Amino acid sequence: MGKFRVVHYINQFFGQIGGEDKADTPPQDREGAVGPGMAFNAAFAGEAEIVGTVICGDSYFNEHQEEAIADIMECIKKYNPDLVIAGPAFNAGRYGMACGSVCKAVREALKIPAVTGMFIENPGVEVYKKDVYIIETAGSAAGMRDAVPKMAKLALKLLKREQIGTPQEEGYIPRGIRKNVFVEEYGAKRAVDMLIKKLKGEPFITEYPMPNFDRVTPAPAVKDLSKAVVALVTSGGIVPKGNPDKIEASSASKYGKYDIEGVEYLTPDKYQTAHGGYDPTYANEDPNRVLPVDVMRELEQEGVIGKLHRYYYATVGNGTSVANARRFAQEIAKELIADGVQAVILTST
Repeated sequence: MGKFRVVHYINQFFGQIGGEDKADTPPQDREGAVGPGMAFNAAFAGEAEIVGTVICGDSYFNEHQEEAIADIMECIKKYNPDLVIAGPAFNAGRYGMACGSVCKAVREALKIPAVTGMFIENPGVEVYKKDVYIIETAGSAAGMRDAVPKMAKLALKLLKREQIGTPQEEGYIPRGIRKNVFVEEYGAKRAVDMLIKKLKGEPFITEYPMPNFDRVTPAPAVKDLSKAVVALVTSGGIVPKGNPDKIEASSASKYGKYDIEGVEYLTPDKYQTAHGGYDPTYANEDPNRVLPVDVMRELEQEGVIGKLHRYYYATVGNGTSVANARRFAQEIAKELIADGVQAVILTST
């Protein structure tokens, strides 16, 4: 039997086309391995080979999903693969969404296995973990050396139709799929044993890990709102016309800071939404529906608040990773505090 045939999907950066300036690159394919594909070929150790590489810009994919998927599938079909590998995408949100979507399409349309890799907080994980195997990776490409062998190992097991072990054994992110297994000790005894270990401070492994949510202590109430400087921050994507900072419609990697000194209300000829996750019609008709500058000016004039901060901050919450959102918040909060802002009104969609 010859080598298994593998097609590799990567973005414009790993495809050696360019960085963010080439993120609008339409799908294209090349014979053989490109970029990280070389490392995958080495990890396959002669059992499989990347026969073709499909490349697509992150922005192009997320802004033309149906068209992009159709073109990518045609590129993949040309190589008649036994399996498709996508990424790894690490914590790149748009790249992760593309990798997950491609793998899902491959499984459903071509009926062949697919493997990708992402950081646990990549938005592609939450969307696609039930549909495809996603190897957990580090947050950046610095983790490539660790990710490639794990992805290759799982890919070979899928190609050979071997039994796939648990997430802990194989390194993939839990898919939310339950399987009944027989063990020597019954559940009540295992639970009590874990409780005793916990009480003693001894290490134990839970059979049902719970999500870990941030706990934020509420700030004290503003003592005198009539003297407070209040700022507006939105994840609803309201930006000056033309989206000067090119904030992505999905999986945002940036935010914008915009001056509204002297602006009484937002007009549709000067403002719009960059958000790709909701119908923009009503926000574009009246941007104040998402970013209520008009109402804030009324409150300012009535003396309910002391002053509306001259800058507002905007990003897009659609598919944006928790890591990026946390970074945005920390940077924005630091500036607001330095500017003497006492309160912030956060709006979404």
